[in-house]
Formats: sequence, C-alpha cells, structure tokens
Amino acid sequence: MTARATAPLSTVLVDDEAPALDELIFLLKEFPEIEIAGTARNGPEAVRLIEELGPDLAFLDVQMPGLDGLGVINQLKADRAPLPCFVLCTAYEQYALEAFRLEALDYLVKPVERERLALTVERARRALAEPEAPPAPAAEAAPPPRTKLLVRSGGRNLIADASDLVYATIQDGLITVVTAQFEGQSNYKTIEELQSNLDPRVFWRVHRSYLVNINRIREVIPWFKSSYQLRMDDRNQSEIPVSRVQTRRLRELLKL
Repeated sequence: MTARATAPLSTVLVDDEAPALDELIFLLKEFPEIEIAGTARNGPEAVRLIEELGPDLAFLDVQMPGLDGLGVINQLKADRAPLPCFVLCTAYEQYALEAFRLEALDYLVKPVERERLALTVERARRALAEPEAPPAPAAEAAPPPRTKLLVRSGGRNLIADASDLVYATIQDGLITVVTAQFEGQSNYKTIEELQSNLDPRVFWRVHRSYLVNINRIREVIPWFKSSYQLRMDDRNQSEIPVSRVQTRRLRELLKL
C-alpha cells in the first residue's frame, strides 16, 4: 500500500455560496480520510489555491460568476499544473456529460447527501491509493489523436473534422461514420482501431457496435428493462443503444 493510501487526502473546497461551502466542510469533517487544506470562493482564487497547494482532491462548484468550475479545470490544464481528482458539485444535472468529458472523478448534485458523499470519498481514496504507472518510453508513446478523418461518401473522399463526428457504427465489417453534415464509410477496419485514433476524453464506446461523441449527445431516453438510448445531434436525431455494462456507467454519471 502506498503512503498516499494511508495518509489523509489533501482537499480543496471551492464554492461561491457560503452556506453551501460551510455545509460541505461540516459533512467532510466526518471523514478522517479527508484533510481540508484550503477553501476558495471563486474561480481565479481556486486556480491559484490549487496551483499553490497541489491537493489530492478538489470539490469544485460548477456554477460560479466569472470563471466557473469547468473553466477552472481548463485553466489548470492550460497552465500545465498538476491536477487533483475533481468532484464537481452543482444543483443542475445538465453538466454531467461535461464532467465526464473532463474526466472528473465524480459528480454531486446539491444538496449533497452524506450517504452519497461517503461513496465519493471512498472512490477518491481508492483512486488515489492506486500506484502510479511508470511513464512509457518515448518510443512507445501513443500518437496524438487525429483531428481529421477520411470519409467515403457518394464516390467522393471527404475530409471531416473529428469534432464533427457524431457517431460511428459497424455492421458486417463496414464502419459507417455520421458527421454533422454527411455520412459515409471509414477506411478503418474495426471500431477499436477508429477509437484508438480519436480523443478518448470525447469519444465513448457505448456499445460494441457504436462509438459516440459525448459532445453530440442531445438526450438520454429510458428504454426497456432499465436500459437507455442516446438521441444524437445528427440530422436524423439517431437513437443509439447503450450496452448493459455502459448503462451502469451512464447511470453513475447522470445519477439516473
């Protein structure tokens, strides 16, 4: 077990509303795993505090005037600062997909319940107890994600921005790529190969036959036997099934 696994987790709390901040401080005092290293009441203050203290964990309010919680994460990434594990807190569930894109550890809906907070603390403890993997040799480093894709459509070879890819699906060994403007066939042989060349923070394998751009999900639709479908932001508003395994991840992400 690493030293981090036994030591309290250095934690920063950020919220522009004093009552919410005080409540979170009160709740976290019940957890010996947590050591509150500092608090901030706005985005710029949060950036400075996190860069100064280098905490293990940060509870971050999403909605703040000026620089909001998502902006704090993006600013820290732009500054190339060491990042803590982030737990995003908000009264609005529509930010859950953005939290997923930013690889937040968890997403709490206000008012925060003690039982739900306990799960978050345990998740943080486990995540931070895992030994860090040694850096890969430079020769084995993964190539940067592709920003352009070749799509064959109507006898033409079209170039699409990766960000315009809404989803991809495979049937009978043929991958169909659907973008915001058109659809066609990809020259990749498998969904795995296509996925490995795209940004893993954006593209999610929701089903063995489907890869989706999480920024292009328009609606989550309840389906039969407690499953879900995703309505996408393409011209046909396509509905994509979510596999049983990924349904658990979706429920956890959106608190369904």
